[in-house]
Amino acid sequence: MSTRDPEMSTDPEMGTAEDEPANLTLRPPRAREGLTSLIRVRAGGVRLIRSRKGRIWMILAIAGPGVVAANAGNDAAGIATYASAGSQFVYRTLFFMVLVTFALVLVQEMAVRLGTHTGKGLAALIREQFSLRLTGVALVCVLLANTGLVVSEFAGIGAAFELLGVSRYVIIPISAVAIWALVLFGSYRYAERIFLLLSLAFLAYPIAAVLGHPNWAKVGTDLVIPNFLYTKGFLLLGVALIGTTVSPYMQLYAAAGVVDKGADKADYPRARIDAISGALFACVVSITIIIATGAAIGGKGPLTSAKEAAEALRPVAGPAAEVLFALGLIGASALAGAVVPLSSAYAISEAVGVERSVSRRFTEARLFLGLFTVQVIVGAALALTPINLITLLIGTQVLQGIVTPVILAYILILTNRRSVLGSAANGPTFRVAATLCVVAISAMSVLLLGFTVLGFFGIG
Repeated sequence: MSTRDPEMSTDPEMGTAEDEPANLTLRPPRAREGLTSLIRVRAGGVRLIRSRKGRIWMILAIAGPGVVAANAGNDAAGIATYASAGSQFVYRTLFFMVLVTFALVLVQEMAVRLGTHTGKGLAALIREQFSLRLTGVALVCVLLANTGLVVSEFAGIGAAFELLGVSRYVIIPISAVAIWALVLFGSYRYAERIFLLLSLAFLAYPIAAVLGHPNWAKVGTDLVIPNFLYTKGFLLLGVALIGTTVSPYMQLYAAAGVVDKGADKADYPRARIDAISGALFACVVSITIIIATGAAIGGKGPLTSAKEAAEALRPVAGPAAEVLFALGLIGASALAGAVVPLSSAYAISEAVGVERSVSRRFTEARLFLGLFTVQVIVGAALALTPINLITLLIGTQVLQGIVTPVILAYILILTNRRSVLGSAANGPTFRVAATLCVVAISAMSVLLLGFTVLGFFGIG
């Protein structure tokens, strides 16, 4: 049972005006400075607004779980992967990232469509429609993989602040308490606004790309014309780019987020814009990270962390580029440090069928908020130890390789079923496009899983 924000809920006593179509829903006006007229929502789309402040509020009203989920994918491990792409292959992976962007848009859109039209998160729908045993295995893998990712996010926060002269032993506990308190003591609406503010930190990367003085003609060419290298290293990096851009926790959070926000069928057009714009923004950020590192340190070779990328930029692009990378890493890691444990808490709670909402008190959602709390504590505590993050991320990649094909297959099957979505189910063209994307991503995930396992035993 989700909790609707009173500001966004439909007032049942407000009837439909005789001169308005039946599908027009009037929602109570918000007492915000700058709104000059009553907000009307027609089929989920905002129709406003005469003032500049009003237009800003409209943008913030549209931005939501889709933007948050997609940007959470640009976490510490993701930044390291994109930076390594630029450092190894300069701009050669840019066309590949265009294809990945298309895939992420399709997957994110399907996730929010399921949430808005059914009022249920992915795990709840999977529990109802598929084998409980297979669902259990997938969700256990999600929980373990996400816990490993949380460790890397707190390690990313510590590494970024160390670049700015702050000890990780001071900032990681502070960050953990701040993230925990935001979720435990805030409402979903408040938490989402903080998440959106953290997403603004990603604007540091386009600025860093400009500071690197890239060859824009070459960038433009590699964006529209494939320039692949048919080598094992390029293939592995391409697989890693897909794995870090289209992660299962993003779809779990996107669907659960629109439900927790109280969105319904009427809100779908707005949620769709949110999902698509979020995916596009996140991938533009990813591409600018590749451009920035490609211009500054292209040809240097693979990188193992986002911190290493920031330090490598300093002697080439100047201290400003290093600071921008650090600020972006702080925002990215803090955002993912909240979203990743929330996604697994949503998933497990949905599968069990208990209350799950950021707007609930601990006594009302013990399992949901308890799982979130445990993951934050474990993640922050392990990030303070001399744990080998590379080994941890390898293990996380193995689990992600197992669960990604399963979750994406579930999403595709659910959105194809008219018994689930009715007329909102995938049409023929969308079904073909989505199937091709899911099959390709799943194949790449299995390939990454195979290479990771072989590499762990020193083979290949």
